[in-house]
Amino acid sequence: MSSPWDKARRPAPAAVATEADTGGDEQRLYGINAIRALFARRPQALRKLYLSEARVPELREILKWCATHRVGYRVVEEDDLRRLAASSHHEGVVADVLRAPMPRLDAWLPALPPGPCCVLWLDGVGNPHNLGAILRSAANFGVAGVIVPAHASLQVSGAAARVAEGGAERVPLVRADGGSDPFAALRAAGFTPVATLVHGGDDVFADPLPARVVYVMGAEQAGMDRGLAASCDRRISIPGTGAVESLNVATATGVLLAEWFRQHRASR
Repeated sequence: MSSPWDKARRPAPAAVATEADTGGDEQRLYGINAIRALFARRPQALRKLYLSEARVPELREILKWCATHRVGYRVVEEDDLRRLAASSHHEGVVADVLRAPMPRLDAWLPALPPGPCCVLWLDGVGNPHNLGAILRSAANFGVAGVIVPAHASLQVSGAAARVAEGGAERVPLVRADGGSDPFAALRAAGFTPVATLVHGGDDVFADPLPARVVYVMGAEQAGMDRGLAASCDRRISIPGTGAVESLNVATATGVLLAEWFRQHRASR
């Protein structure tokens, strides 16, 4: 019987699919922490695993699980990993996995515990690196979920999952319900929608933040839809020196989450 590390098991270059070749129910992840987090929470989602020989010792638990559950894995070369990930930032491991389900808001809300709870609403955020950084901060500060508008196509890509460093498995994406009042169900569950503006909002550091808050974050370039901002109960801004026009949306999210966490961590 050949060894599982047999170089003959490497896929020929022509057999190495790119991220675009995976099916609609699957996605390609890469990055050591992204794949470790997936294995810790959803091992059954793993479909194929590719890794460098250098990663074998630290991924033995995952490889043993793959062998037991008949999930294919291969030790491959650096060039193969780069093609698989369509990125040089693969960190020596790539996997094809089932996408995490995206629950609808009306089904997800009733399962939330009472008490302080923070949720993000992403209005047009699309850059995968920003999304990944937002998910990383969200996981660190205990965000319950990230709400995606009903019409948006936002999903966690391989790049976003890598930047999130495991946060993409900790913080679910939730599909908003359609309707004329996007925040109706959230208000009914005790949440206060808070628009985050570059200018013109109240100082986020000056007043208490709601214990159950929905931070509504605008798009990277266009900012927040004015109608959506007007429909929020409060509007806040992050003060600064004015040396730059604004913070990156991911950086701003981290600041806002840190302030909410500071105010409410004692009661969590």
